[in-house]
Parts: sequence; C-alpha cells; structure tokens
Amino acid sequence: MSNLVQEKKYKKLITALSIIIPIAVAALFGVNLRELGFDVAPLTFLPPIYAFINGLTAVVLIAAVVAIKQGNRKLHEQLNTFAIACSLLFLLMYIAYHMTSDSTKFGGEGVIKYIYYFILITHIVLSVIVIPFVLLTYMRAKLGQFPQHKKIAKKTFPLWLYVAITGVVVYIMIAPYYA
Repeated sequence: MSNLVQEKKYKKLITALSIIIPIAVAALFGVNLRELGFDVAPLTFLPPIYAFINGLTAVVLIAAVVAIKQGNRKLHEQLNTFAIACSLLFLLMYIAYHMTSDSTKFGGEGVIKYIYYFILITHIVLSVIVIPFVLLTYMRAKLGQFPQHKKIAKKTFPLWLYVAITGVVVYIMIAPYYA
C-alpha cells in the first residue's frame, strides 16, 4: 500500500478518534453507574493512580525528547508509544472513576479558586486539542515522514507535556477535598 493511501486511511481514523474520544468521555462523564442502580463500588482509589500516570507521561515525554536529541530513534519511538499507552490508561481510569464515584467539588476560596479553575479548564481544553496532534505526529513517524513529524512534534510536545503536568497539578489541588 502506498504512503499516500496509508496516510489517507490514517487521517480518517485520526479524525474519527479526535471526535469520538472527547464525545465519549463527555457522555460517560455524566453517567454514574451507582445512580443508575448498578451495584458497583466507587473506584475512589483511582485518582492518585491516574495522577501518577500523568506524571509518568510527562517524564516519558521529556525522556523521548532527550533520546531523539541523542540520536536514539528506537528509544524515542518506544518512549512515545509508551506515553500514548499511559495516556490511554489514564483515560480509561478517569472514565471508570467518574462512572462509579461522585464528582469532587474544589473547596478552595479566593485567588486559589481562580487559579485552580484556570488550570483545570486549560487542561481539559488542551487535552481535547492535543488528541489529533499526538496521533498525527505518531502517524508521520510511522510513515517515515520525519521532516513533517519533526515539524508537528514541536507543537505536540509542549501541548502534551502541559496536559500531563496540569493533570498532576489539578489532582494535587483537589486531593484535599476528596471525601
């Protein structure tokens, strides 16, 4: 199959995933299985685990940049694949937590409340925006389109790193208010 045919196929998949993932997360975020009568235990142990995974993603992304700057393409690819797996694992745990547990309200007041909501909102918005960037960047590398990969990676990396780090910050700020 030619690169052009593969690219068109991947772009259709990337477009679909970039639309389906945020819609599915938003829809499932509003579903609480316990409120629907299912006998499931709240998965309240998950937030520190998925916050750790966000932190791990940030470290792995930085390690991937270091690896490519040192000319280690194979390690760079492995680390980025692992970062994608971490992001997917985070997403699954995040959905599972919100489908089984009541949402936690931030209890801070004053300036800290505005800081928290600014970080939370930018985290959420950029977590949606980064999806096609990550997938396009990965596709470019897989298709051997390294100049295009490098160009989009310069935008993807800071966005993805911000999302990973702010995920940890949001957890740290809201953790005192978990029931």
